[in-house]
Amino acid sequence: MQLQALMMLSAENTQELVTLVPWTFIATIINLFIQMFLIKKFLFKPINEILEKRKNLADKTIREAREAKEEADSLKDQYEDSLTSAHAEAAKIVSDAQKEAQNKADALVKEAQEEAAGIKARAAADIEQERKKAVNEAKDEIGSLAMDIAGKVVEKEINEADHKKLIDEFINQVGA
Repeated sequence: MQLQALMMLSAENTQELVTLVPWTFIATIINLFIQMFLIKKFLFKPINEILEKRKNLADKTIREAREAKEEADSLKDQYEDSLTSAHAEAAKIVSDAQKEAQNKADALVKEAQEEAAGIKARAAADIEQERKKAVNEAKDEIGSLAMDIAGKVVEKEINEADHKKLIDEFINQVGA
């Protein structure tokens, strides 16, 4: 019996746990809303503020990275432009130097040709003068030899052997 009484008491206690008491239910709901309000106010709000700060920091970092990339692209474009202009200027300088060197070389060749032509002309004039001088000297010598021969011919009567001898002497003197 005691066992039966214990079971009944136990069944009544169990039934009380399963039954719904309206005031307890309302108190539980109010308790739940108070807990939600406190959690929202003291937990979610600071967490949301931290998350917002982190989001703003991430946005700022991304914005700064984009700006740095744009600046780097701009600097790269400027570098490429200056490099292109430097290549063009270097090519122009080389071209100008080649033209100037060619002009100087042409001037030097022309000057050398003119100098060579002058030397050649002077040499030709000197040769012509020496030739005329040699011809004049030969004429003078031939004239003096002719005078000598004529003087010898006048002094004596020449036979054929003497005549040959005089001609041979004349040829030997002219050859010398």
